[in-house]
Amino acid sequence: MAAERGRAAEACVGQVVLPGDLLLLPALYDDGAEGERLRLSTGAAPVGRLLCGPGLRRSGAGLLVTKCGILRHRPAGPGAYWVDSQQKRYVPVKGDHVIGIVTAKVGDVFKLDVGGSELASLSYLAFEGATKRNRPNVQVGDLIYGQFLVANKDMEPEMVCIDSSGKSSGMGIIGQDGFLFKVSLGLIRKLLAPKCEIIQELSQLYPFELVLGMNGRIWVKAKTVQQTLIVVNILEACEYMTAEQRRQALAKLSGN
Repeated sequence: MAAERGRAAEACVGQVVLPGDLLLLPALYDDGAEGERLRLSTGAAPVGRLLCGPGLRRSGAGLLVTKCGILRHRPAGPGAYWVDSQQKRYVPVKGDHVIGIVTAKVGDVFKLDVGGSELASLSYLAFEGATKRNRPNVQVGDLIYGQFLVANKDMEPEMVCIDSSGKSSGMGIIGQDGFLFKVSLGLIRKLLAPKCEIIQELSQLYPFELVLGMNGRIWVKAKTVQQTLIVVNILEACEYMTAEQRRQALAKLSGN
């Protein structure tokens, strides 16, 4: 019965949640004799906008967990709940910036492997300054950094390398050199967080170029192959290291 009634979402933040768990939102509680029940009346004004993130689904009784992981909450701005998990399989989401590998060219469209269940399409006109005469030089095997324009379960994912104003904004073909590797989606979200300590500490060790894709792919290029591999190994290991262990490893590499 407890699973059917659900638990308060705020009380579960930072704890492990399992698929099928029901999370009740604070504004939906009823003070009746049966305790934590959802109020069925819709007369009360909503407290504010709430975003339902990955691992959760809207339910008539609040939020339903669809993925195993740790529940996270962002109270600032439009509030948001999501499940932080170690998922490795990527599901395309509209607006996500990803790294794709060109696998084929079909007419005027390139097919890209983005790590999802099917290939994504990319038109040759979806590059900054591209026209019928001025086509981008894209070859099979090239790495493309772009964002999803269309991504839903009923349609083939479609990528573009321009923003709403027609500018590349850093998107396009990634250089031939460098090293591409794959990590968990949870680590990618951690690295993309504002003022990420891992990136800041690594940048003090070596100068390097870094491209992060929401599909779990990372491209790194440093001055030498040795430095590139060191950065790759640290990024792969930091998922399982504490902050202190990471600082000790970086101190050894820097000679301090």
